[in-house]
Amino acid sequence: MSGPLSGVRVIDLTSVVSGPLGTMALGDQGADIIKVEMPQGDFTRHVATRHEGFSASFLNNNRNKRSIVLDLKSDLGKEVLFELVRNADVFVQNLRPGVMERLGIGYDVISNINPKIIYTSIAGFGFTGPYANKPVYDPLIQAVSALTTVQAGSDEERPRLVRTILPDKLTGIQASQAITAALFARERTGQGQEIHISMLDTIIAFLWGSDMGGHTFVGHESAKEEAQSFIDLVYEVADGYVSVAVMQDKQWNAFCDAIGNTDLKNDPRFASAVLREENKDERLQAIQDAIVDFNCDDLIAILEASDVPCAPVLTRTQMRQHPQVKANEILIEYDHPVVGKLRQSKHPAAFSKTVNAAPTPAPALGEQTEEILRGLNLDEEKIAEILKIVAGQSKP
Repeated sequence: MSGPLSGVRVIDLTSVVSGPLGTMALGDQGADIIKVEMPQGDFTRHVATRHEGFSASFLNNNRNKRSIVLDLKSDLGKEVLFELVRNADVFVQNLRPGVMERLGIGYDVISNINPKIIYTSIAGFGFTGPYANKPVYDPLIQAVSALTTVQAGSDEERPRLVRTILPDKLTGIQASQAITAALFARERTGQGQEIHISMLDTIIAFLWGSDMGGHTFVGHESAKEEAQSFIDLVYEVADGYVSVAVMQDKQWNAFCDAIGNTDLKNDPRFASAVLREENKDERLQAIQDAIVDFNCDDLIAILEASDVPCAPVLTRTQMRQHPQVKANEILIEYDHPVVGKLRQSKHPAAFSKTVNAAPTPAPALGEQTEEILRGLNLDEEKIAEILKIVAGQSKP
């Protein structure tokens, strides 16, 4: 059977990561994604890590898409875009606020052509306000959202970046969810609509569920954030690192019994969850001292036997070789016509009755331009003129 979004057509004007990741999720679920690129192509086509002219970043965020090159500053480019829009369901862009309007392809124009379109705009800081027009990259969102101080553990510590582009990727995920919600609403009402989503809003919403308790009760806000009880649950052992997370009393007692440490079990500083929180630094060090001489596999085995929450700390290579990762079948391998075999993660949601076909690799720049043009109501002269734009555009 085809994917759950089979029959949905998405016009994708996004670049870099937040937009492309979100539209790729829709493509993974069966939507037809037409990636519209300017002649220079998506920026991530030109970044490392590269092989045979293709970048890993572009490949990992743009599978299951078709690429067409259009100069959207030209009348002809806009004419083709408008033809694409007529039979589309979703339109997604992540240019800086105001750019689409200046190009003449803002929501008012596009929805006039296709009133049922779901027009999605992704921004960095937002669509109004003092930072709306600032250039933005992931670290700036981490900074303004307070994610950097959450990562530090307390307001007293030096702020730290999360070492992955979390705002970009979470915004893509949230955008894909919002788009599917809007498509569902359209099934009920017959009406299209506009969606605004920003990276800043996404991260603030993401943090609130677990990290903003001190700012939840109005009039009783925390003046200063203190380190939480589980600031670091990674421990060094004889041959690597493990994570042990003991929160409940029964888990604490089971942990102490498993490693045979009665002194730790009877230590009055750790006799309850409240005391373990109050003495968190001492607890962290006590656990570290107690397990430092264990081998990783031995420690994991005895803790698992006592149902103590634990896991090895893996490198990226070890992660993809781990039996649980293999059991989940999250990683897939398939052939790319230029670079050879690719390894990627598939979409994490598994559907029992709507199963997607094998993935198609991310396209070369403008690879399907002619194919897409010939599916539109255009004469041969205009098609030939557009194809001149992509002539010689053989770079990925």
